[in-house]
Amino acid sequence: MSRYKPRNVFTNEGGIYQEFLDDRGISKLQQFRTAQWPVLTNEMRDGFYTKSHVWSLSDNYWKLASQFYGDSKLWWVIAWFNRRPTEAHNSVGDVIMIPAPLEELLSLFNYGAR
Repeated sequence: MSRYKPRNVFTNEGGIYQEFLDDRGISKLQQFRTAQWPVLTNEMRDGFYTKSHVWSLSDNYWKLASQFYGDSKLWWVIAWFNRRPTEAHNSVGDVIMIPAPLEELLSLFNYGAR
């Protein structure tokens, strides 16, 4: 499942992009709109079951997503839920939470059924 699924696509065909487009020999560029992620409140966090995980030297969000969700592409769910957007925001020994149920979390992002 792609985190880009619910996002709109728009096209840049000129203006400030013209030099960029000309340099690459293309006439337009399609981009995803910036995601509008829900603000994660403490009340929302409390509504999910979580499993704690102690961050180790070899950890990556994508590995944890693969282990707990069966899909490495869902790494961003763990990052969002823990309010730590990249692995660099974690240190060895930090406790992060793996939220569940996944379907309920994804519904916050308009993913619907998985």
